[in-house]
Amino acid sequence: MNELHLAYLSLGSNIEPEINLVKAIQLLSEHGKVEKVSSAWESMSVGVDGPNYLNACILYAISLLQLELKERIARPIESELGRKRTADKYSPRTIDIDIVIFDNVSCADKFWEQAFVVVPLAEIYPTSRNPVTQESALKTARRLRQNFWMEARPEVLSPSIGDRSTT
Repeated sequence: MNELHLAYLSLGSNIEPEINLVKAIQLLSEHGKVEKVSSAWESMSVGVDGPNYLNACILYAISLLQLELKERIARPIESELGRKRTADKYSPRTIDIDIVIFDNVSCADKFWEQAFVVVPLAEIYPTSRNPVTQESALKTARRLRQNFWMEARPEVLSPSIGDRSTT
């Protein structure tokens, strides 16, 4: 059997987000095991006037390496759900799937500055650490929420999707 890798994935949508977040998690579960699912969190669009986003984070176990996960699973699911990539990185989207942490290694420092990524991450992995500041995800989430409106939307993602963390 292949070695399993653990990835924390950030999911975001502002086009039919209640449908697309659930569908993305279902499609991901066809290729790996969804171990934990955060609540969905609503926030205003960043960078452009647009519909509010719903974001969530999942813990995902898969036998693929990070680049394979991105190219063979995440990108095809984004395409299947109608994601259109444009030069405008702030344009509305049906789904965005980003690998935030892979095998306990942070994939990009920028994620630690984004409340819509860190708040859901802290819900399922509160002790993860910002590689630059060593601040925990929980502490970072509390700090970022002081200046960024977010509201939990627990009704969007059913607890039966993965095993919700109780931390």
